[in-house]
Order: sequence, then C-alpha cells, then structure tokens
Amino acid sequence: MALTTNAEITVRIVGAIEGQKLNREYRHKDYATNVLTFDYTREPVVTADLVLCAPVVTREAKEQGKTLEEHYAHLLVHGTLHAQGYEHETNERDALEMEVLEVLLMEAMGYGNPYE
Repeated sequence: MALTTNAEITVRIVGAIEGQKLNREYRHKDYATNVLTFDYTREPVVTADLVLCAPVVTREAKEQGKTLEEHYAHLLVHGTLHAQGYEHETNERDALEMEVLEVLLMEAMGYGNPYE
C-alpha cells in the first residue's frame, strides 16, 4: 500500500545493541532508534532494507498506548516512504507531506492516526 512502484524490501528486526551500532555507524547518533531505512535504488525498482529495533518499538508502543501490531505497521509504512525518497527532517513542508501520507495509509489499513 505504501509503495508507488515495484520494490524489493528486506525487513530485519534487531535487538538494542545492534540497533544502536547501526544508528551510530550510519547516522552518527549513539542510541538505538525505532526504524532505520537503507535505501539503495528508487528506479526502476525500489530496493531497501528496513531495520526495526524490537526493544525500542515495544517501549514506544507502550508509551504511546498503541498495540505492538499498530506501531510496527506504522514504522513499516514510515520506512517504506523513506525508501521512496520521502523525508521529514529537511523541512516542515516535506514533514507534513510525509505525515499526511502515513495517516492516510494507516487509515486505509484499518488503523488510527499514528500521530494522535
């Protein structure tokens, strides 16, 4: 649903140590984050790896009062949009566009707004 073209996306679920190591090596941030997107190509096929850190996802779901399934779904949508070039860290307009798409996609899958 979150893809506008053909894709080959690998999803890995890792622990906190590996999540922190990957975030430190590739984003220069020394903590485990919920999802990392490694996008390799966008045309003719989107190819990417999505790495989700299970302890972070579990903690966030609990803190946000979401089911684990719902939070994983949101992070997969979020990471898949990143793999296609969507960004939220560069400017407010891009962030709003990405957020609107995430909300619409989550609702289309039967989930609530992930930002409420």
